[in-house]
Amino acid sequence: MHIHEGIVRRGLLALAVVALAAAGLAQSAWAEGAKTQDKPLIVFAAASLKNAMDGVAQAYDKSHDGADVKVSYAGSSTLARQIEAGAPADVYVSANQQWMNKLAADGLIDKSSRYNLLGNSLVLVAPKSSDVQVTLKKHVDLLAKLGKSNYLAMANTDAVPAGIYGKHALQWLGVWSRMQGHIAQGDDVRAALALVSRGESPLGVVYASDAVADKGVRVVDTFPPASHKPIIYPAAATADSHNSQDADFLAFLKSDTAATIFKRWGFKVVAG
Repeated sequence: MHIHEGIVRRGLLALAVVALAAAGLAQSAWAEGAKTQDKPLIVFAAASLKNAMDGVAQAYDKSHDGADVKVSYAGSSTLARQIEAGAPADVYVSANQQWMNKLAADGLIDKSSRYNLLGNSLVLVAPKSSDVQVTLKKHVDLLAKLGKSNYLAMANTDAVPAGIYGKHALQWLGVWSRMQGHIAQGDDVRAALALVSRGESPLGVVYASDAVADKGVRVVDTFPPASHKPIIYPAAATADSHNSQDADFLAFLKSDTAATIFKRWGFKVVAG
């Protein structure tokens, strides 16, 4: 009787050990899979990318079973600061090198994943119904074109890439100092675009791609390339990304499918 009970106890103990081991393996497998499955890929992208990136994200989802890409748009500076504050982004696409460089210096992006994705141009726009004409040359009198009580719409000239490029361009033209007090600054370039599209500003400085995205504006003239630094959109995975889709999505951004969408919305594809 005692021998039989001992055998039973030893058998139950062995079964318990096997069960615990199996549970441990299952837990380990789940933890590994949790990093890649049932978890959306979070992309932080510059506001100027809205229309194009929406299309690219949809194309990626359709071509990858089970993929789920969520894109958050704002000024590149706002997104970079959110990443610095711990926001759970997996991929970051900036409208200039400055903010990507800042995150790289802080160790917040995967430097090996970084590459230059797109290019753009800077343009002066007016409401579609406006007949104003401006030639962007040295010392152009923009104030006369605005009128005394009107403002030039721009993105924030101290932080947002489109605003920074615009400020440099106006300085190059020799008109920046005269424009002080006559600029309406938005949180991002799409805010500046909206002011012109709604007729609240007679002129605005935005990207060429923004003019394509909004049929309520027309391009008056394009700023000379020499008036500002090249407009480049770098892309990279964040250092804290644990989503296995990040590398695949970054590769997809360089695909022919994505290139077609980006070009449709007025971007220049520089990645190859």
